[in-house]
Amino acid sequence: AGVPRGVFNLVFGNPAAIADRLTDAPQIKAISFTGSTPVGKLLGARAAQTLKRMTLELGGHAPVLVFDDCDVDAVATAAVTAKFRNSGQVCTSPTRFYVQQSVYERFVSRFAGLARDWRVGDPFDGATQMGPVATARRLDAVEHLSADARKRGIEIAAGGVRLDRPGFYFSPTVLAGAGDDCLAANEEPFGPLALIAPMRDLDEALAKANRLPQALAAYAFTRNTKVVAALREELNAGTIAINHWQASWPETPFGGRGASGFGVEGGVEGLQAFQQIKFVSSSDS
Repeated sequence: AGVPRGVFNLVFGNPAAIADRLTDAPQIKAISFTGSTPVGKLLGARAAQTLKRMTLELGGHAPVLVFDDCDVDAVATAAVTAKFRNSGQVCTSPTRFYVQQSVYERFVSRFAGLARDWRVGDPFDGATQMGPVATARRLDAVEHLSADARKRGIEIAAGGVRLDRPGFYFSPTVLAGAGDDCLAANEEPFGPLALIAPMRDLDEALAKANRLPQALAAYAFTRNTKVVAALREELNAGTIAINHWQASWPETPFGGRGASGFGVEGGVEGLQAFQQIKFVSSSDS
């Protein structure tokens, strides 16, 4: 790409040992980390010992608020693609769907129907719509969340099982009517699992969306400008996408709040984290 040697480096090996070496090194002045909240806390504490700047883009559990004045079928159809992109292994992946009661059953039927027919297979096959999860550990985690939901009597409207084939394949999974007490409603699935629950109105939608400490991305679908104005002010997330699924662009700031980290990546704002301001004044006298 023409970048001078030494500007961009990749280091492979034991992650903990590498992280300790880099965070302790006096030559390094700033660190940007994308990963889980527990690891981000450990790195932040370590970097504080040498007063390094930190940009932390950590876990998410993105809510999606679907109001009854939107095109429900179109939103549900697009939601399946957004949810199962990269097998749900995206920090901004839409996961907690709160759908207004009057259109809830319609949304679940459309979403779950498409999820059941979603083509899972070899990612190098052009007909494949979703590939495997990254590791055996991730496969076990999604299976554990599904088993917990099944034990609690939650309707598994689609999937909920690992697929009987070589590799780390899990079926696109939909938990319908899931309450706030199940594990999947409180732990980031980071896999092909979606929760759908009904909500009455804007107040309940905001309460459900803001319930968790993770506040990275959020989505909402409505034509009501008053609702949009309220979401802009009251929805707790670093990034809010209204009536679309694109959480960020290269030229825009991207970051979270609370357990989802601090600081931003992208845009001019993302560069500022790596700049040190120097003020110089002089006088002729």
